[in-house]
Amino acid sequence: MNLARVIGTVWATVKDPHLEGAKLQLIQPLTETGKLLGHPISAVDTVGAGPGEIVFYVTSREASLMFPEPLLTPVDAAIVGLVNRVENYPRQT
Repeated sequence: MNLARVIGTVWATVKDPHLEGAKLQLIQPLTETGKLLGHPISAVDTVGAGPGEIVFYVTSREASLMFPEPLLTPVDAAIVGLVNRVENYPRQT
């Protein structure tokens, strides 16, 4: 799983039929310390995330597993959880 912040909403007047009713969010990937990581991406919101919230997201095949017909749903990224708190523990060497 990956961390990101919701930074916007993507509006689409025409979607794949399997995505009807699904909300698309623009998310900014983050490191575990909250720093920006790469470029923003769009993700299907499966948990009802709002602007500014920190979320968990998955990509690739795992993203399509959030839908009843995963083999037919064209999804590259999906928000799968809301983050309440992040605690960084020292790495053991």
